[in-house]
Amino acid sequence: MSEHPDSALVRQGYDAFGRGDMTTLGSLMMSDCAYHLPGSSQVSGHYKGRDNVLSLFGRLHELTGGSLRVDLDGVFVDGRGHAVAAHKWYAEREDRGIEMRGCLLFTIVGGKISDIDECVEDIDQTDGFWDAPG
Repeated sequence: MSEHPDSALVRQGYDAFGRGDMTTLGSLMMSDCAYHLPGSSQVSGHYKGRDNVLSLFGRLHELTGGSLRVDLDGVFVDGRGHAVAAHKWYAEREDRGIEMRGCLLFTIVGGKISDIDECVEDIDQTDGFWDAPG
């Protein structure tokens, strides 16, 4: 059984993110892609446009001194342009660390990512981590 194209696209995106390859990651997104980061921290919010989404990813890496890591657990597709990717993410900021399960909900149109909604296991803990001094 071959992998569904939407699943392969999401896996390619996780791989590019993990390698810090923003060129490849950007090529997987529509130019008006949107990313929705939950909570009320300094990085929470809605990011519209590929360049803004990629800038967010750069900021997350900067805030964590490059320690941000995401381990993909699985990708699940519906065959109608939606994919859910379950993962665990890890990061450090000065004297704090975080390890948390989460997922990304993707909308895929014409073989490109058009929308990403992030869900986390504990929004309050996530907000506290991103708002920590650093």
